[in-house]
Amino acid sequence: MPGPATPRAFALRELGSTGLKVTAVTAGTAGWQDRADGTGPSAEQTAALASLILSGGGVRVLDTSNNYGFGESERRIGAALRTHPDTETVLVQTKADRDWVSGTFSYERMQESVRESCERLGLDRIPMCFLHDPENASWGDITQPQGPLAALLEMRDAGSIGHLGISGGPAGLLRRYLGTGHFEAVMTHNRYTLVDRSADLLLDEAAAAGVGVYNAAPYGGGLLAAWPSRRRRYAYGDAAPALLAAVDIIGQLLEEADVPIAAASLQWSLRDPRVTSTVVGMLGVEEHEKTVQLADVVIEDRIWEELEQVELDDSTWQDPPERR
Repeated sequence: MPGPATPRAFALRELGSTGLKVTAVTAGTAGWQDRADGTGPSAEQTAALASLILSGGGVRVLDTSNNYGFGESERRIGAALRTHPDTETVLVQTKADRDWVSGTFSYERMQESVRESCERLGLDRIPMCFLHDPENASWGDITQPQGPLAALLEMRDAGSIGHLGISGGPAGLLRRYLGTGHFEAVMTHNRYTLVDRSADLLLDEAAAAGVGVYNAAPYGGGLLAAWPSRRRRYAYGDAAPALLAAVDIIGQLLEEADVPIAAASLQWSLRDPRVTSTVVGMLGVEEHEKTVQLADVVIEDRIWEELEQVELDDSTWQDPPERR
């Protein structure tokens, strides 16, 4: 008799042309930090999740960044890596960040960011590194000779970075960076969900170019994680009334079908062939297990057809609709 089916979240996919294989779900670690109000996950809580993943019992990608928790996210992953040194099947990826005090990008800052990440993670090289949030500087500043992008390309050529990606907000800006041909992967967030399709053209162009795609924040910051929702914010700001109305229509539709809105939100991303991996923020083993379960909820084709017919007001999206 055949064995149990592999959880959908663990399905392996090729990350563009990098040669790397990633699971359909990536564990996001932006929340791995000590907060002043004490609401952050404990070191023990995140260590348990890291141990599960690094020992091969979970998804196979840990996504972090130099600036997450002012370095605390990387430090916690680094501590776990020291107890699980043989992790060839798990991809630990990070992002090169601007200076968190001055907010500036520079050639030197990118070099320093990668050095800091290597030290915290205990790695000799970063297998997958993203230029993070380029919207916080001008195109000219990022792409100038001896600028931030030049530094990262040199580090890739030298081998201290294995592969280079771009991660940020505005989808149109990410498309422009992809057009340079320098990036092997792209990460977008809050812009391809049940209620926001800002990144639709970005996904098309990335797929056509053979670029790996990470779609982060499928729950839009929590609004799409439960219904009725107690939240009235989407991503990083207050949700527009028309967007909240769309959430209610979707929530009602799914409730009648006995489908959790969180399952539909996650699978909206998982089922799209243009998306290589969906980044879900996880604070502990419990959230990992819940994500695996949500990915395997059965949703009939007719439900997807009804969801696709829900009218959305594109003026409520994170970015204005882009021309094809």
